[in-house]
Amino acid sequence: MNDRESLKDYQRVRLLAIRSLFENIEQSSEGTVIVDRDARIVWMNERYAKRFGLSSAEQAIGQPCESVIPGSLLREVVRTGRPILLDLQDMPKEPLVVMRLPVHDDAGAVIGAIGFALFGELHSLSPLLKRYQSMQQELASTRSLLRARQTKYNFAHFIGTSTASLEVKRRARRSASTDSPVLLLGETGTGKELLAHAIHSASPRAHKAFVSINSAAIPETLLEAEFFGTAPGAFTGADRKGRPGKLQIAQGGTLFLDEIGDMPLPLQSKLLRVLQEKEFEPVGSNEVLRSDVRVIAATSTDLEAAIKRGEFRADLYYRLNVLPINVPPLRERLEDLPALSEVILEELDSHHELAVEALELLGQHAWPGNIRELRNVLERAALLGDTQVLGAADIRGAIGTFSPLERVSAPVMAAPGNETFSAARERFERQLIETTLAQCGGKVVEAARQLGLGRSTLYKKMVALGISESQ
Repeated sequence: MNDRESLKDYQRVRLLAIRSLFENIEQSSEGTVIVDRDARIVWMNERYAKRFGLSSAEQAIGQPCESVIPGSLLREVVRTGRPILLDLQDMPKEPLVVMRLPVHDDAGAVIGAIGFALFGELHSLSPLLKRYQSMQQELASTRSLLRARQTKYNFAHFIGTSTASLEVKRRARRSASTDSPVLLLGETGTGKELLAHAIHSASPRAHKAFVSINSAAIPETLLEAEFFGTAPGAFTGADRKGRPGKLQIAQGGTLFLDEIGDMPLPLQSKLLRVLQEKEFEPVGSNEVLRSDVRVIAATSTDLEAAIKRGEFRADLYYRLNVLPINVPPLRERLEDLPALSEVILEELDSHHELAVEALELLGQHAWPGNIRELRNVLERAALLGDTQVLGAADIRGAIGTFSPLERVSAPVMAAPGNETFSAARERFERQLIETTLAQCGGKVVEAARQLGLGRSTLYKKMVALGISESQ
């Protein structure tokens, strides 16, 4: 055999190999489609046509590939001349593994492309696809959870230029750069949770979750499970798969413990272990999990007084009280009232403004509910006001029972010269609660609303101060 005949034989074998390869792939694939240089379909097998809802492959001929196969990348293969050897194409039921190759003429120019959907017969790829789908679902779930756990506020949301407000923001910004625990102290409604959000959003953990748990809002019997999570079947009624606790959800991020003064003593000792040893055990489990969370705690309770009453552990207090920040009540930062009022009215989408006499009246109120009460008053005044400019009468009507600053701040009896701060605060709280209860006719729910406290929190304060419900 001479060289010319050998060359012809080689070309024939090559063409037969190409034809055989095409036929084998086409027969074993879920579908095959060929497009021209304009990405219009010139051929499609019947199996593929039926998958896309066509009665026959003839209906696809001459159609742009995307109009028949949504999301097709054959046009990109024609444009670039580069193959896409293995890819996943999303379908309503399950994804397809596809291979896309350019088609060249004798001169090497791209004149079209061919695509194979390989899923049908390649069962060995099924575990890979299931793993891919599982990872996609897990990723989507994690992203959704993280979006839900992102902070809502930053330091710009803590409104105020008074000396007290600027000092709070200065200390809070400094605390954001560390991993040490922060203890936010202050009355209800002063903005402690807002500051916790702001500290997290300014910290290196800002891209991780911010998780909050309110010790006063969850029944004591469920609080430990909420905090540490549960092992599978830990107790009757528990999830058989187990349930992650707030510590696990907050891993790598920040855990905000609101109203920590209401945390039961047994749980306080377990929290202390988390802070010291950086580990915990889910309820009903012997497995020790590592903990990487930054703790921010907040309370409206006098923790030093609670320690003396045996209601709060001194060692936990000292562990939390590394970076204390005292958030002042509104009555101690009255110069922030104009700015606060303006921002609140904007947030309410209200077009109202406050007259000078209205601002003066706001400055005379005691604000036992602090900024939360201010928002409530301004929202009510905006809803009931008939004019764009809200006057003193509108504010007085919105406040209801008016509590002048002098009346609340003046003691019923002269304080002893040697009275401690804790004793003076306890006396003030007792007087304020008793006065509010009297104004509300002994109705605890109404008194709690007026004071800006939760009902359970007010009940606990009444028990601690020895105040009966009939007062």
